[in-house]
Amino acid sequence: MAREFSRTDRVGQQIHKEIASILQNEFKNRDPRLGMVTVASVEISRDLAYAKIFVTFFENDEEKIKEDLAILKDNKGFVRSALASKMRMRAVPALTFVRDGSLAEGIRISNLVDETISKDAERAKKAGRSDNASDNSEESK
Repeated sequence: MAREFSRTDRVGQQIHKEIASILQNEFKNRDPRLGMVTVASVEISRDLAYAKIFVTFFENDEEKIKEDLAILKDNKGFVRSALASKMRMRAVPALTFVRDGSLAEGIRISNLVDETISKDAERAKKAGRSDNASDNSEESK
């Protein structure tokens, strides 16, 4: 029976789980300056030598996000050694921390959609009709 996921996918999922645990439990004791951060995803090279760790920050301040990312980059040796103690691998991949901006981008797009909907509702009111009136006229046809 063939496996559903490749070895790189399985190792990536395990690294994702372990690094999330390390950042939540062990890293907070080492450097309390780090704010709220979660591991969004992990990309691992086919030869398992390199891992890109995508992290999401729950901050709005761009300077604080840059500072937190710098803290992670400065302490990637600690995270890698903690990962090595938790995983059974011959060689632990070199880690690179990258900011995942998908959460912020999703919020930005959601705000744009909300803004567009409210502008359309205002235009409809100015034109002398409401959304309910146009919906009722559609139903009567």
